[in-house]
Amino acid sequence: MADSIMSKAATMEIPINSNGDTGTLQEDDSLEQDLQQVMVSGPNLNETSIVSGGYGGPAGGIIPTSSIKGPAVRFNPEYLDRRRAPAPGPDIRMKSRGVGLPKSQSAASRLAQHTDQHPGSSNNNGGNSTEEVSRGVAVEKLDSVKKWGINTYKCTKQMFSERFGRGSRTVDLELEAQIDVLKETKNKYENILRLATALTSHFQSMVQTQQALGDTFADLSQKSPELQDEFGYNAETQKLLCRNGEALLSAVNFFVSSVDTLVNKTMEDTLTTIKLYENTRLEFDAYRSDLEELSLGPRDAATMVRIDVAQHDYQIYRDKYERLRSDVTIKLKFLEENKVKVMHKQLLLFHNAISAYFAGNQEQLEQTLIQFNVKLKPPGSDKPSWLEEQ
Repeated sequence: MADSIMSKAATMEIPINSNGDTGTLQEDDSLEQDLQQVMVSGPNLNETSIVSGGYGGPAGGIIPTSSIKGPAVRFNPEYLDRRRAPAPGPDIRMKSRGVGLPKSQSAASRLAQHTDQHPGSSNNNGGNSTEEVSRGVAVEKLDSVKKWGINTYKCTKQMFSERFGRGSRTVDLELEAQIDVLKETKNKYENILRLATALTSHFQSMVQTQQALGDTFADLSQKSPELQDEFGYNAETQKLLCRNGEALLSAVNFFVSSVDTLVNKTMEDTLTTIKLYENTRLEFDAYRSDLEELSLGPRDAATMVRIDVAQHDYQIYRDKYERLRSDVTIKLKFLEENKVKVMHKQLLLFHNAISAYFAGNQEQLEQTLIQFNVKLKPPGSDKPSWLEEQ
């Protein structure tokens, strides 16, 4: 009985079904029952033999084991538990066919679980938003550079066209004449300012010389008894001239300061507005010429879109041009009124102070300073104090 069981186990074929799984045969059940019976009763090893040749082998492959002695085989119940097949799971191909598959979770629940398991994903979203903001700023800068390049190209083209006589320019004859007068007036006033500054510098040197000469005469009048009166008279005269010179110097400095404010601040501010007006006029003419060129071309769909854009830009720069032209007109008007008012006062001050000084009329000179609210600076007031020099 044992020989038949062992030979049957050694030569048993294992059939394979179409899915690659081992089939369940009745021979497997009978084999397992025989094995259980052998393990319960315990076989006699003297009646067993070892088949070495396998299935279909020769008879010589059977080795008798009658001489082998050994203990009987005991039943192990854990062996059967290990031999039992695991719980059947779903086949992969059956899953692919959609047979017997469990319902999957929704995408929202899986996303929520992913967010719970990965809390750093919100930080990634914040980083993405920061990158989008940076990208938007870069795009805006690129657009501004592009617009600047197009505007510069059109203005340069218009400027060369005007210089070579190929393009037309917008001209306001009355306003252009006023601008030319202002530029010429500024040049003349700058010349007056330069000469008045030189007069102040020379006159200040003369006053300082007179003061030093008067001090020397006063010192000699005390050290020379025989010429004391003569040195004393000259010392008094030089001191009087020095005092009157300081008064005249204060009037001339006030005149220079007022003219400098008129030339370098008031007129310069108006000229700055005029420069903006001229640049705007060039831009306006550039976009006007561009619109005229497009209007003379064919009227297809693409050209009509370009004409609409050019018309929009033309209207923008036209409004800007009109606004700056109005600003220049108003500033020129107020500048002329201010210039007349300031120069009337300053020229009268300069005339009265010079006349009173060279006439030797000290009272009239002092009265002139009071009339025009000119403060008399003491000698050496322009020099910094010893504390400021430290």
